Amino acid sequence: MIAPTRQASIVTAMTNQTAPFWDRAARSYAARPVSNPEAYAITLERTQAYLHADDKVLELGAGTSSTAITLAPHVAEYTASDISSEMVRIGREKAEAAGVANLSIVTGELGDAALGQGPFDAVLAFNLLHLCPDPGAEAVKAHAILKPGGYFITKSACLGTGLFRALWPLIAAMRLVGKAPPVRFLSRAGLERMIREAGFEIVETGDYPTRPPSRFIVARKAPS
Repeated sequence: MIAPTRQASIVTAMTNQTAPFWDRAARSYAARPVSNPEAYAITLERTQAYLHADDKVLELGAGTSSTAITLAPHVAEYTASDISSEMVRIGREKAEAAGVANLSIVTGELGDAALGQGPFDAVLAFNLLHLCPDPGAEAVKAHAILKPGGYFITKSACLGTGLFRALWPLIAAMRLVGKAPPVRFLSRAGLERMIREAGFEIVETGDYPTRPPSRFIVARKAPS
């Protein structure tokens, strides 16, 4: 087992390496259309089903905040965060143009003061956990800042089983030339186990889309 201080330094180092990649990719990322509009619409619909008008929500890895801008009007307070300052800058431009008044967009990751201390009614992480060096640790941190009965809602690419493992060499080669970020090859079962071990009860799952599988998980912190 890696000692906590050593693990923290590893995570910080990986963040420092990853943020510049997303800064460089931010403008093209913002211009890219949603790859699967149907799957995205289902994700938004299922997420919104767990949100309420008086909720305080935190989104991690929000990119240029397209999802945040869509969901924020349905809650009381919404914070969108990303490690990329360029993603955040573009997101703020978009939010201002959209006139979303209850949305705060900040640079940082879980544990940073900029994200606020919570507690939150919901923590969202879309297309993020497979990009984290330790997804289980992120789930633990999300659990800590949620209110009792609050929801951790995620969607993550799960490429760790079946034919999708053939993508490993390709992504490794792309990383060597700076064309891809670090990626964890997760399985559905492995991802769900990490979330349960963080203290959550999983109340809903789905694959949106099914190929390549992107696992949608709604997990609830136990009520007090």
